[in-house]
Amino acid sequence: MGSFIEINDTLRITKEQGFPLELDYGKHCAKTFTASDFSEKIFIFTNKPTIRMYKAPPVRNFLVEDIDGKWLYWGLIQITEITHDYVNKITSGKFKIIYIYSPEEMKQAQSIIDRDTETDYLT
Repeated sequence: MGSFIEINDTLRITKEQGFPLELDYGKHCAKTFTASDFSEKIFIFTNKPTIRMYKAPPVRNFLVEDIDGKWLYWGLIQITEITHDYVNKITSGKFKIIYIYSPEEMKQAQSIIDRDTETDYLT
């Protein structure tokens, strides 16, 4: 017998899975958000397929918005809680934002962190 658990440093979620509705790229370009705008907020994500482990605080994880299979890197988070549903093989949890990339940093993030031009939302 065996099991399969993914270890991630990136939380890539859709709006349906709990990506913060407050984070809108157009609004961010018009007036840059900072982590202090969300310092008191804990965000919840749900129904992430497969059983996943994330780096524990104080280590950071990347926050990526999944927009129709394209990735938009938003910044850095800390996962504060994880729940695993072993029957349905899904992961849910909570996180807080510790850094939000500027729009200029967002344009560079994919090429620096991931380097996969096929999933780059901004190209």
